[in-house]
Amino acid sequence: MRGDTRSYAAARKERAADIDRWLTDLVRTACGTPYGHNGGTTRNDERGALSGVALVAVGSLGRSELAPGSDLDLVLLHDGRDDVARIADRIWYPIWDSGIGLDHSVRTVDEAARVAGEDLKAVLGLIQARHVAGDQELTRSAREVVLAEWRADSRRRLGELRDAADKRAEASGELAFLLEPDLKDSRGGIRDVQAMQAVAAAWVASAPGPRVREAYELLLDIRHGLHLVTARGADRLVLQEQDAVAGILGLLDAEALMRRLAEAARTIGHAFDSTWRTVDRLLSGPTPRGRRPLADGVVEHGGEVVLARGVNPRKDPTLVLRAAAAAAEAGLPLAPATVSTLAAQSPPLPVPWPDEARDALVALLGAGRAAVPVWEELDQAGMLVRLLPDWERVRHRPQRNPVHRYTVDRHLIEAAAGAASFTREVSRPDLLLISALLHDIGKGYPGDHSTTGAVVARDIGTRMGLPPGDVDTLETVVRHHLLLPETATRRDLDDPVTISRVAEAVGTREVLELLAALAVADGHATGPAAWNSWKASLVTDLVRRVRSALSGTPLRPAPSLSVEQASLARHGGGAVRINGGAVTVVAPDRAGLLWRAAGVLAAHRMVVRAASAASAGATAVIEFSVVPEYGSPPDPATLEADLRLVLAGRLDIEQRLARRSRSMRPVRVPVAPPRVNLVDDASNTATVIEVRAHDRPGLLWRIGRAFGECGLDVRAARVETLGAEAVDVFYVVDRAGRPLTDEVQRAQIRDQVLAALR
Repeated sequence: MRGDTRSYAAARKERAADIDRWLTDLVRTACGTPYGHNGGTTRNDERGALSGVALVAVGSLGRSELAPGSDLDLVLLHDGRDDVARIADRIWYPIWDSGIGLDHSVRTVDEAARVAGEDLKAVLGLIQARHVAGDQELTRSAREVVLAEWRADSRRRLGELRDAADKRAEASGELAFLLEPDLKDSRGGIRDVQAMQAVAAAWVASAPGPRVREAYELLLDIRHGLHLVTARGADRLVLQEQDAVAGILGLLDAEALMRRLAEAARTIGHAFDSTWRTVDRLLSGPTPRGRRPLADGVVEHGGEVVLARGVNPRKDPTLVLRAAAAAAEAGLPLAPATVSTLAAQSPPLPVPWPDEARDALVALLGAGRAAVPVWEELDQAGMLVRLLPDWERVRHRPQRNPVHRYTVDRHLIEAAAGAASFTREVSRPDLLLISALLHDIGKGYPGDHSTTGAVVARDIGTRMGLPPGDVDTLETVVRHHLLLPETATRRDLDDPVTISRVAEAVGTREVLELLAALAVADGHATGPAAWNSWKASLVTDLVRRVRSALSGTPLRPAPSLSVEQASLARHGGGAVRINGGAVTVVAPDRAGLLWRAAGVLAAHRMVVRAASAASAGATAVIEFSVVPEYGSPPDPATLEADLRLVLAGRLDIEQRLARRSRSMRPVRVPVAPPRVNLVDDASNTATVIEVRAHDRPGLLWRIGRAFGECGLDVRAARVETLGAEAVDVFYVVDRAGRPLTDEVQRAQIRDQVLAALR
């Protein structure tokens, strides 16, 4: 797991020892340790001066894990000495003067025990407290009292500890999958290991094992490196610091760092879940001891899935998948001892796989959400890469993109779990589940992941023993898994070329229905920015059109305007309707309408997440999906009034947007330069221009204005925002209504749009 040649653990311990020596001198001075005639003190003199007072380290100093920017957490214990306030001042003030952060308290043993009984943070610190200076008996007494009460009241206190962990996870997310994670508070982070140590101190579960301790040390090293890079005590690993921290730890780059971090966090998260299952089992009382059969050689026992008596894993290579499928279908965890036995004794599956193994894999994936924790169990035990060697290439691989919420491997099992909801809607549910599991497998290899993934999927399908025709289908689905959502959001569905190209690529209705179901599962597993009702409606429309093309049935033309749009069009000069995050603009068709309407929205602090534009005769209809930058959306009447003014040339939107741009804070992290591509052969009647750029207020306005200055008319558009990146596609024609063919003109347009984006 480690990628560096040195650990900072020794540096942390050394710093803690230095601090200890300094604090010890402060305590001695504060207590007025008498000096003899030879400049020294006798042991009895020192014991007398320090009697009844002890300085105790808690937190990172108490654990000897003091990072460069860590604060000191100290408790001054006393037995009621009258001079304790003076002693405390003579200790705290030099620390404050040094500039080191300090969290401090002064307590008697009884007071410390009382506070620990009421305050979770206090008790967690005291059960791991370490004596620094003064009366050791006082420290020992305080720790014994606090630990005894922690164990005696473990049922209540562990529930409190669990609630605190849940709140941290809800607030800070899951460390393994975050773009800018909090190393301490995220799920799978530093505090979760400390929580497991507290559970062990209650004698309810075992202390974290070697793999967790190694993962924990890596998190501490990353935090140590972050403190060195930032020159302050920081816990959030933001994007712009990741390469520097990677360099300090001897790793190649930020991606390597985040992959190691994801692996460590998932190791900790897995152990954390296992610890709480143990806690729940022990604190809930005895469980029924019977054994309920679940599958051949697999039974339920004590709320877990275990192997039946007499089963020999060495003679049954399919037992791993059969047990996993049984666990997922029953909604139960695999027992840790069972996982260890299977990992140690299971022989490799023969190649090609027997039908039983493939059926068990499909059953596992078909269990839906219940498959995810079971899959994680197999992964933690190292069994997945033995079943699917190519899995190693995507395991813990980060996707450093705000659109993606998971690492590649977790995204794949999440997509497969989501695809289980659609198995009743396709003719080959087995191929849907397997293709969902493998659709991004190409991200572990160089090149376009859809192309490389198709090759890898063919190899895996053959290894699994799929018939040749099914292998062909699997390869096609993986190769084209982005075809439907990308076409639906970036091409004009009214253009016959669009439909014919998709129909040619998918080939059969079976592949089309697999791709349609996979598009939804993939989108949901990616994140909220990747799938929404707007995209879903476009994909549904595309599938409907392609299905008709494949069957040779003429598609009934959709009405040019809906009833609501026709009603709006009767307003004449322009009308706006706001329904939640949907804004519909209907107005007389004219050049520049799209970008002028987008400018009005931007001026009213509305962020355009998606847009589509089309014409119906003399009327243009633009559908925007928007969110307010903050607060409530503007009044529709105000938007409509401004739109009419813009169309009449009586409102200077450009000036408003310029003022907004000047007031905005610059982007903190480096972003890729914008890109403008003219896509050939995408339409016979227009030129398709694809623009990719970092999103910012008024972006659509700037692009559209550049088109207007080039004498172009936008006949249709698809605008989509993925996280902070805009992917905008425009169907444009010249003033004569023709596509652009002159290469000089095409180059000038590309340059002018790029200039508008800078």
